[in-house]
Amino acid sequence: MMRKRLILCVLLLGMLLPAGARRLPFMRPDKSRIQYPAGSSPDYALFLRKLDTLLLSGDTDVKVLHMGGSHVQGGTMTDRLRKHFLSLRYGMDGGRGLVFPFSAAGTNTPSSYISSWQGSWDSATCLKPRNTDLGVSGMAVTAQDTSARVVIDLVLKEAQLLQQHYSFNKVDILGEGSMEPVLILHGKDTVRGVHGSQLSHFDLPYYTDWLQVAFKGKGTYTLRGLYLDRPTRGFTMSEAGVNGASTQSWLQCNLLSEDLRRVRPDLVIFSIGINDIQGADFDDTRFKANYRALIHEIRKVNPHCAFLFTGINDSWRRGRGENEHTAEAEKAFRDLAAEYKAVFWDWYEVMGGYGSMAKWQDAGLAQADKVHFTPQGYKEVADLLFEAILSDYYTRK
Repeated sequence: MMRKRLILCVLLLGMLLPAGARRLPFMRPDKSRIQYPAGSSPDYALFLRKLDTLLLSGDTDVKVLHMGGSHVQGGTMTDRLRKHFLSLRYGMDGGRGLVFPFSAAGTNTPSSYISSWQGSWDSATCLKPRNTDLGVSGMAVTAQDTSARVVIDLVLKEAQLLQQHYSFNKVDILGEGSMEPVLILHGKDTVRGVHGSQLSHFDLPYYTDWLQVAFKGKGTYTLRGLYLDRPTRGFTMSEAGVNGASTQSWLQCNLLSEDLRRVRPDLVIFSIGINDIQGADFDDTRFKANYRALIHEIRKVNPHCAFLFTGINDSWRRGRGENEHTAEAEKAFRDLAAEYKAVFWDWYEVMGGYGSMAKWQDAGLAQADKVHFTPQGYKEVADLLFEAILSDYYTRK
């Protein structure tokens, strides 16, 4: 009886959460469902069972990683999904997960936190590796001396009503170098860590939502990301997005599996593909081969990791009109989902199919380039995806 009541409460709450999603005439919410091209997905079923255990008892960890290009680096879509999941059960926050000091790399920080920097830094991305080791964030920044510092702040300047508050007391820095990374907290406390190969671990004396990374010694230090954690079990959703990144770009991350040992996702949501189809020479065979290589790296860490392919949105190809490669890419996603017994959400059909991006733009939900969405547009997309995930979860219970 208690289990049935809890399921009913979660169901009612889940129905209310995405209520802000608009149902405009060009959208196809009837198409918004989790598809099983292979007929079943044992790994996704395992993910759903872990989510069910977390919702019912809180006695497990569930970790999700969202990978993509600018759709993900912007942060709005992933953060909306994160908030929806965390709202399913009070106190389900299992840690903020992966963050990166994007400002030190001269690019935009995801909308859910703030980063700042000072001193001398060099940067590299999976689009331009520059002989730099790269990992799960797809980026790296290299401190040139002890003047280099970065700050991560999880409290946005414009606080919103009922905004989720994240705090942490454990930090792992992904990186390596001859200088020693140290943490400086709000109270100016300096915390030194335990340093191993490719990772430094820090136990903080108290919970915080702000930290500064500084350095001691001489030489350089290349930082690939920070993992912000807490000892309580719960749900963690990390984003790994790089503006302009394609499947080929992500294959430049030679330390991907190394860094994934810290993130260790139960589910990877793949939103990589929009940049693959922007050129005139899209090759679905190469596209699928790139995805196979990425999946191979992930399964080195978790052989039973589940995969959810979101497909790609309707788009224009850099001012040349509707992108003619969309149908090829959609078929490739379905083929991959069938091959790996993964699941598929048809972003293209859900948003309205051919020509719908112009309608999203007219409604204030997409940008003028007809490739990217506005912040509200990304929220709408996330709401539709979350509804599909939740509906599938209830159906299979």
